[in-house]
Amino acid sequence: MTSRHTRRMRIRAAAPAELPLLQDIERAAGEPFRSLGMAVIADDEPLPLDVLEAYRLAGRAWVAADEADRPVAYLLTDTVDGAAHIEQVSVHPAAARRGIGRALIEHLAAGAAARGLTAVTLTTFTEVPWNAPYYTRLGFRALTESDPALTAGLRAIQRAEAAHGLATWPRVCMRRDLVPTPRPRPRPSAG
Repeated sequence: MTSRHTRRMRIRAAAPAELPLLQDIERAAGEPFRSLGMAVIADDEPLPLDVLEAYRLAGRAWVAADEADRPVAYLLTDTVDGAAHIEQVSVHPAAARRGIGRALIEHLAAGAAARGLTAVTLTTFTEVPWNAPYYTRLGFRALTESDPALTAGLRAIQRAEAAHGLATWPRVCMRRDLVPTPRPRPRPSAG
């Protein structure tokens, strides 16, 4: 996939030397949770470098880089039950409210549609303004327990998050359906 620009931001694959910076972005992005009484979330350590490296090597770690080509946000993705699942999206607070998170999600959605995936999914907190309400504005819908789109893979993610202590606060799985990008038909050979 080619890089994409948004307000002097460039979306590109994460580089190996940037992985510690992604951890710093995650820590900074967690700080606002403290003001909501969610210090445990603010204090949660980011993914270890070896896990970030595995995402990077698999082509599933994207950054939004500023004019100096320094990452200010990142997104990690998995494929879960035929959908692109956002494992993590974090924007440094100094770069917040500029559409950078949205641009990363749109980049993922375009790539997922081109690969024939059916949706983008994520899990998030329902009552945090920059979580579920934000994703609703981006076209995601909350999945209820009886929704067939709440797949076995998504339920497994919810169980793992609960075991990690995230279910202390209300959470929801969300989905945004994608329209697959038509693939060009091969042209018949002349002759």
